[in-house]
Amino acid sequence: MRVPLSWLREYVDLPATETGRDVQAKLISAGLEVETVEQLGDGLKGPLVVGQVLTIEELEGFKKPIRFCTVDVGTANGTGEPQEIVCGARNFAVGDKVVVVLPGAVLPGDFAIAARKTYGKTSHGMICSSDELGMGDDGTKGIIVLPPETEVGRDAIELLELVDEVLDIAVTPDRGYALSMRGVARETATAYGLPLRDPALLDVPGPNAFGYPVQISDPIGCDRFTARTVSGLEPEARSPIWLQRRLQKVGMRPISLAVDVTNYVMMELGQPLHAYDRSLVQGPIGVRRAEQGEKLTTLDGVTRTLDAEDLVITDERGPIGLAGVMGGANTEIADDTAAPTIDVVIEAAHFDAVSIARTARRHKLSSEASRRFERGVDPQAAAAAAQRTVDLLVLLAGGTADAGVTEVIAPSAPHTITIPADHPDKVAGVAYGRETVVRRLQEIGCDVYGQDELIVTVPSWRPDLTDPNDLAEEVIRLEGYENLPSTLPKPPAGRGLTRRQRLHRRVGRALAGAGYVEALNYPFIGEQVFDQLGLEADDPARRVVKLVNPLSDEEPALRTTLLPGLLGALRRNDGRGSHDLALFETGLVFHPAGEEQRVARRLPVDRRPTDEEIAELTAALPEQPRHVAVVLAGAREQSGWWGKGRPADWADAVEAARTVAREAGAELIVRNGQYGPWHPGRCAELVVVVDGAERVVGHAGELHPRVLKTLGLPARTSAMELDLDALEQAGEEISPAPRISAYPVATQDVALVVDASVPQTDVEAALREGAGELLESIRLFDVYESAEQLGEGRKSLAYALRFRAADRTLTVDEASAARDAAVALAGERTGAVLRG
Repeated sequence: MRVPLSWLREYVDLPATETGRDVQAKLISAGLEVETVEQLGDGLKGPLVVGQVLTIEELEGFKKPIRFCTVDVGTANGTGEPQEIVCGARNFAVGDKVVVVLPGAVLPGDFAIAARKTYGKTSHGMICSSDELGMGDDGTKGIIVLPPETEVGRDAIELLELVDEVLDIAVTPDRGYALSMRGVARETATAYGLPLRDPALLDVPGPNAFGYPVQISDPIGCDRFTARTVSGLEPEARSPIWLQRRLQKVGMRPISLAVDVTNYVMMELGQPLHAYDRSLVQGPIGVRRAEQGEKLTTLDGVTRTLDAEDLVITDERGPIGLAGVMGGANTEIADDTAAPTIDVVIEAAHFDAVSIARTARRHKLSSEASRRFERGVDPQAAAAAAQRTVDLLVLLAGGTADAGVTEVIAPSAPHTITIPADHPDKVAGVAYGRETVVRRLQEIGCDVYGQDELIVTVPSWRPDLTDPNDLAEEVIRLEGYENLPSTLPKPPAGRGLTRRQRLHRRVGRALAGAGYVEALNYPFIGEQVFDQLGLEADDPARRVVKLVNPLSDEEPALRTTLLPGLLGALRRNDGRGSHDLALFETGLVFHPAGEEQRVARRLPVDRRPTDEEIAELTAALPEQPRHVAVVLAGAREQSGWWGKGRPADWADAVEAARTVAREAGAELIVRNGQYGPWHPGRCAELVVVVDGAERVVGHAGELHPRVLKTLGLPARTSAMELDLDALEQAGEEISPAPRISAYPVATQDVALVVDASVPQTDVEAALREGAGELLESIRLFDVYESAEQLGEGRKSLAYALRFRAADRTLTVDEASAARDAAVALAGERTGAVLRG
C-alpha cells in the first residue's frame, strides 16, 4: 500500500516538521511494515509552469516528425514573450494547455534544462510528459495536456503536486484495514496520540423502496449489498488533476471519471466498488454462485469459464461480473458513448473473504479489489463508500443522486471477546494495568466494558481480532515491542538431545564426510510423480495426506518419499552445468494414520487444551517417520594426473546405506530386490532385524532407464532411501567401543567359486561366522567371471581375511585353521568351493 504523506495529512494533523522518515519510524513501532519512503520530485527545481500553445510549425527533412512551437508562459520567462520550443510529440494542438520547463530548471534525475540548438532551431525549454516529471503512468505516452481552464503561467510543481513523500507499506494478511488511507490514518493517529478525521463518517440516507432492485441468492457469500444510482453524468467529464495525481501516487493509472472515482474511494476507505452503465444492465442485479461452465468476459477482455464455487453478479442475461474480483465487459461504462448523459449504478458490497480468495486464485486474476476482500473489508463501510462515490460523481460530473437507496443486509451480531483485564500483562510479562489496556483497545476502535473481566466489542474493520491473545497483541504493539524486557528462558537441567536427534545429526555428518552435499526440499508433491517413479497402483506410497490449502495446486500432497525432491534438485543442478553430483537429505515423510484422512480441529487459545483434545489432535496427525536418501550422478572419483577416475554407480548407493547403518549401530542385510524406480537387476533390498523379525527399511541401486528418461535425469543415476526411524529401532543405544590390539595382524586371502545367483553377502556372512572371534575384518576385493575357466553360471569371489588376537601373536596354524573353518561353513551354506 502506497501512502502519500500529503493525502495522509488530510485525516491527521501531523506536525509540519514531521517527514516521511519520522512517520515511517512511528508506524514501524506500531507494527506496520513500512519498507521504503519514496521522495517524489527529489531534485526538482523550477521554473516549471503552465503554458498555452500558440503556433506549431512542422519541420521536415528529418527521420521523425519534429514540431517547432511557440508557447505562451505568461511572465514566467521574465519577458512575457512567447517561448520557442522544439518538440517531437504529436498529441497536442494549438490552444492546448501544457507543462513547460524553462531554462535553468532541473528535472528529476539531475536533468538540467538549458537553451540549445537542435534540428536547425533553438529550443528555449521543453514541453513535458508525465515520465519526464516522474509522475507515473497517466494512461498516455505523450505530452501532458491540462484542462482548458488552467491558468497560464501558474506554477506546475504546485498544480501537479510533484513534490511529496510516499510511504510503501507491506500489508500482512491479518491487517487488511491498512490497505486504505483510512486504516493507515487510524494507525498514524494512534501512534502520534492525535485525533482522527474519519472519512467514513458521512451522512448516509437510509434504505427505501425506490432503490435499484437487488436479489441476493447466497447470503453467506454476500452478506451486504448497497446500490445507489446517479443520473445525468456528463460523458466528456474528466477526472480533475488532484484526483489523478493521488491515484498515480498510490500506483494506479487514471482511466475515466467513473472508474477513477470508484478507485479513489476504494483507496480512501478500503471498500472496493464497481460502477455499471445503467442502460446496459437488464433487470435486477443478483448475487449467486455460478453454474459450472458458465462464461463471462471480464474487463480485461478475457472470456473466462466459471466454476460452481465462483460468486458472480448477474442480471436477467446472466453473469455481469466476477464478485469481488473484476467486473464484466458487457456493462462497462464506455468513454466513446454518443449519449448526451450517462446513468450509473454504484455497487458497494461485502463478500466472503475465502470465496473471493479462491476465485482470484482459480482464475489467476488478482485485482486491487480481491486483495482487499480476501484480507477482510469493513462491512459497515459499504454505505459510506457508496455515498462518497455518489457525492464525488455529482460534484465532478454534474450528475444527480437518485433518491432511491438499496441495502440488502444479512443479520449479524457484533463480535465480542471476554478477556481478563490483566491478560496482556501475563502475555507480555509487563504490568500495563487496566487503564492502559482499556485505552489501547479503545484507540483501535473497540468498545470496552467491565472491570476485572473486560467485555470487548471488536470494530467491524478488524475481522482479525478473534481471541483474547489477539487483543493482548494489540495492547503490546501499541505500547511498543521495544519496551518489552529481554529475558532468557531457563531450561531444566539434564535434558539433552534425544536418541533420534543424535542419530539424525550423526547421519548428516557421516554423509557429508563421505562427500555428499545436503539438499533441503519442500515436503510437497503432486501425485503424478508416483507414475513417473514407476510405482505400482497399490503401492502404499501412493496413499498421501492432502493439504486443505496447498501453496501450489500442482503439489497438493505431502511427500511419502524423499526421492522426488532430491531428484528434482539433481536435475536442476545438472541442467546448470554441475554434472558430478552426490546429494543427500534427511527429513520427514507423511503417511495417513488411518484409512480416511482426518481433519484436525482448531484448539482454543484462551485456555490449556484438555488431555482429550490433545489426544484427538494427535490421532488426526499423519504418521511422520524420518527418512534419509541420497542420489548420485556423474563421477564419484575425479580423474587427473594421479590416475583414472570412477563414475558413481549402484555400489556407491549401497555403501551410503551401510554408512547410515553403521551410525545407527544396526546390522544391515543387503540382498537382491526389485522396487519402483530402481533397475530390476541393479536394485538392493535393505533389511534389518527388529524384535527377531526381518523388516525391509529401504532400497538402493541404479534407477531404471525409463524413470531417468521420464524425469530428465543423467544416465546411470543411482539412489538410496532408508527409513531412519526403523534403523534406530534395530540399532544399539550405545555402540561398543572397538577393541584395540597391540599384536600383529595375520592376513589370509581366499578365493571361492559359487553360482552366479548366490549373493556375495550370504558368502560373506558365512565366512564371518565360520572364522570366529579371531576375525578382525573381511573385505571383498575381486569378483571374476569366466565361462572358460570357471564354467557357465559361475563366479569367483576373492576375500581378504584379517585375523588378530587381543592377547598374543597368532601362529600361522591358528590363522589357517580359522580360515579353513570359514571356508568350510561357506561351502556348507552356499556351495562355495576353493578356486584352484
